[in-house]
Amino acid sequence: MLASAVYPQSSILNPQRILVRGVNWLGDAVMSTPALQRLREARPTSHISMLTHQKLASLWTDHPDVDGVLTFESGESIFQIARRLRPENFDVALLLPNSPRSALEVFWAGIPHRIGYARAWRRFLLTHSVPPRPERVRMRKRSLGEIRRLIASSNPPPARAFPAEAHHIYDYLRLAAVLGANPEPVPPRLVVRLDEVEAIKRRFEFPTGGDESPLLLGLNAGAEYGPAKRWPRERFIATAIALQKQTNCHWWILGSRADQELASAIAAEIQASGAASSGSVRSLAGLTSLRDLCAALRACDVVLTNDTGPMHVAAAVGTPVVVPFGSSSPELTGPGLPRPAPQAHVLLNSRAPCAPCFRRRCPIDFRCMMNISVEQAVAAVLHVLSLRSSLR
Repeated sequence: MLASAVYPQSSILNPQRILVRGVNWLGDAVMSTPALQRLREARPTSHISMLTHQKLASLWTDHPDVDGVLTFESGESIFQIARRLRPENFDVALLLPNSPRSALEVFWAGIPHRIGYARAWRRFLLTHSVPPRPERVRMRKRSLGEIRRLIASSNPPPARAFPAEAHHIYDYLRLAAVLGANPEPVPPRLVVRLDEVEAIKRRFEFPTGGDESPLLLGLNAGAEYGPAKRWPRERFIATAIALQKQTNCHWWILGSRADQELASAIAAEIQASGAASSGSVRSLAGLTSLRDLCAALRACDVVLTNDTGPMHVAAAVGTPVVVPFGSSSPELTGPGLPRPAPQAHVLLNSRAPCAPCFRRRCPIDFRCMMNISVEQAVAAVLHVLSLRSSLR
């Protein structure tokens, strides 16, 4: 049952000012953009503001579905945030996080209509408490005993697979449907201007000009959640070297400040291989703001990346991605649409019997990722490049 069927549109006054309380993780924020687009379609004259952590504020620059951005910092109290919201006179608050804290913020701000998922410790704070979707899948971590039983079995069950409707995009769409939004998915969308792309190319001295633009590939070997989501560094390097030999491409190695050492080492090893006569390698890790990262990802022709926030950003700015999946599920948190889309993303998955386990660290032999080969990744990137070339 859709949220709009649970709570008819007539139960909420026609809102002039809507506050969307955003989520705090980069990938989740990108996955919420289809709900924002549908909300804008349903409420074209409403003023829609996003309340977000300061670290994600620039994600919403020039976004057509957001009229204003309000921010908060780590360490700010619920009362400080509520005090700042009160003068804004919002009619409705749409809460994307499931936390009690987010509900308390808008409750103390005195926003009259408060929409969010029903969860313990916060139902009484909401005026429209939405039941969880029947199709929703909880990302339960497998126990070590369960993992060992699965891999020891002579006839293990097939790897877990989930229906398209289990994708997290639908969670946000269901909430927006309370305000009359269409719950059908659209691709996640972020806006990056061409002048931002040109500026990031100039800053990192990417060669431009001539009859044909050089091939630029991005590589993102980090993942904040933990090492279980990281394809081995040696395989990223081997893939990059093989592709540089075959295409004479340029590489940008991407990542956060925490990834600087890893990215620098990867860049040095690719450069030392001497695989290309003119293709360059540059580490951007720790040198880019979030807005810079968005522009850098749009500048790339393809991004080879783990399942992490930049994967979602790349897809949302229009750059295809090649992604090794292991401990996580592409059916739940994959890039783009939750069902096959025209864009040529390639999601590599070995379908190990213990995957997806949703653990931060692999307690056994990391077979889900080790079974994804360099040759598969190289072939996937070349396939995406051929599709892009045929569309030009």
